Amino acid sequence: MRLRCAVLDDYQGVASALADWSLVDATFHREHLPSRDAVVEALRDQDVVVAMRERTPFDAELFARLPSLRLLITSGMRNAAVDLDAATAAGVTVCGTGSTSGAPVELTWALILGLARHLVVENTALRSDGPWQSTLGIGLAGKTLGLLGFGKIGVQVARVARAFGMDVVAWSANLTEDRTSAEGVRLASSLEDLVAASDVLSVHLVLSDRTRGLVDASVLKSLRPTALLVNTSRAAIVDQDALVDVLMAGGIAGAGLDVFDQEPLPRGHVLRRLPNVLATPHLGYVTDGNYEVYFREAVEDIRAFLDGSPIRVLT
Repeated sequence: MRLRCAVLDDYQGVASALADWSLVDATFHREHLPSRDAVVEALRDQDVVVAMRERTPFDAELFARLPSLRLLITSGMRNAAVDLDAATAAGVTVCGTGSTSGAPVELTWALILGLARHLVVENTALRSDGPWQSTLGIGLAGKTLGLLGFGKIGVQVARVARAFGMDVVAWSANLTEDRTSAEGVRLASSLEDLVAASDVLSVHLVLSDRTRGLVDASVLKSLRPTALLVNTSRAAIVDQDALVDVLMAGGIAGAGLDVFDQEPLPRGHVLRRLPNVLATPHLGYVTDGNYEVYFREAVEDIRAFLDGSPIRVLT
């Protein structure tokens, strides 16, 4: 009997066309499943689930309610929303896929540039016959970009910043001067030093117990009033409630956000309305090239599982 496969969060309705799903009976869910009961109802008879990023938590309680599940595939090779120990205990194999780092780099710069030049305000005014030029843009040349995290994505963000004539400083707990100096980037001595130096602070850390809530109220209040904060990494690294407070008080000039504590961001949420926020609905990885990799390799994972030799297994 052919395996039954559910593909979650196919918002754009493109998954079926980006890979050959003929080896399974595939169901594509265009809408996010909003509750645990909705997830169970939709997936209870599925042998394979393809999950998009960290939108749907898979923990011991959910695995227990999905007795047919044999293979869980996540886009990318890391997913903090999947309890791998619980998966193993439930007899579920968890596999990942490749991804490209260029997509989040590009969106990071879209947010920085959009904030700096007030593109939403000015475009809205132009479309509504509003005032012709009402804002004063922020020139980036000579400004300092602070990178909280200097992995594969952070390095590429830094290279673009240098092309704009920005000074770049970076910090993370285990970052060394050898790594930063090779890219013409200064190493901050501490998180406090990084924040104090930054005209733009961009977050590029992996979410872990150590980084969760790292950018808290005290860090946010230490940013200069003219500073911009950008987060295309993981929402939980920044204290969202504290960020809202700082934004509403005008403590920083603006925030560019692609990740949120709850996704989709609820209708009417304050972050949808604040004029000093440029927000996108978690688009950092949403490009044609990235999706082609995700879904093609998801099918490869299924085929390897059926052959008895799973690949890209997460442990």
